[in-house]
Amino acid sequence: MLTCFEYLIIGLIGAILIDIMLGDPLNRFHPVSWIGTLISTLIPKIKAYGVINEKLRGAIFAIILVTSIGTATQLLVLVCAHLAGIVAATVLTTLILKTTLAIKGMEQHSIRITAALERGDLKGARQNLSLIVRRPTEQLSRQSVLSATIECIGESTVDGIVAPLFYYSFLGPTGALTYRMINTLDSMVGYKEEYYKNIGWMSAKLDTISNYIPARITSFLMVISSQLVGADWKNCLKILRADHNKTLSPNAGYPMAAMAGALRIKLEKIGHYSLGENHEPLSIAKCRTALSIMKLTTILFSAGMSIPILLILYLVGWWKLLFGF
Repeated sequence: MLTCFEYLIIGLIGAILIDIMLGDPLNRFHPVSWIGTLISTLIPKIKAYGVINEKLRGAIFAIILVTSIGTATQLLVLVCAHLAGIVAATVLTTLILKTTLAIKGMEQHSIRITAALERGDLKGARQNLSLIVRRPTEQLSRQSVLSATIECIGESTVDGIVAPLFYYSFLGPTGALTYRMINTLDSMVGYKEEYYKNIGWMSAKLDTISNYIPARITSFLMVISSQLVGADWKNCLKILRADHNKTLSPNAGYPMAAMAGALRIKLEKIGHYSLGENHEPLSIAKCRTALSIMKLTTILFSAGMSIPILLILYLVGWWKLLFGF
């Protein structure tokens, strides 16, 4: 009979290994994609004229959707555990957590972009980049494509890895999937454009709040990771301190500034921000080092923070209270 701590540890390790080995399933089989389709379907139906109405509807929509997904996930795990047993619940938890991670996915996107650049196919690189960034990519230079790719690796280390694991560490699979719900909402409706700025304000606010601690933990771990992979950890710390507040988002600047400092490069979104100093040129090799930092940060967080948190909460009886076993 597995203890709750063992069940959660197996879920954690299993989800990471499955994601690293297999990556994401096709969209038609991915729960996050289903949620995205649901959001796309509902948003036009709840749009209303007038700032107050749209803000109110947007807030109610975001809160109901997030709490519904969280409640449904918790009930699903509890029912599975009590009817099918803890082994079945472990498998279910592993699969739920895996759907919230994007380790392999980010690596694959990065490889497609850099492979296109290596072939001299700038148009193809821009097209692949457009799948993971909000900014227009049609006119980006080779250097801007490389910069945006590394920025995405930095941000994805937070919202595609550390943040889901952070909330899993405190709330199990419910925490991880609820976070992914918030992040998905923000990526779809948390825009400043006229159409979304009112209806998406709560989604954007929830995402900002939920990423506040994970972004700062990630940047700290990136300093350690940069030293272990042979990057410039001192410059990582220097640029992190100097440039973390230069982005519009109060969170995004932390991992991106850390990455810029570690790689001794300048990351720039023209007209918006510039992070780091141009000590060395942007290159495909820098993208690969960024991926190494991302993966090592995953290991450091899992082994150094997530597992100890799971154990402490087990010892104080939190998991028995949450799951009843």
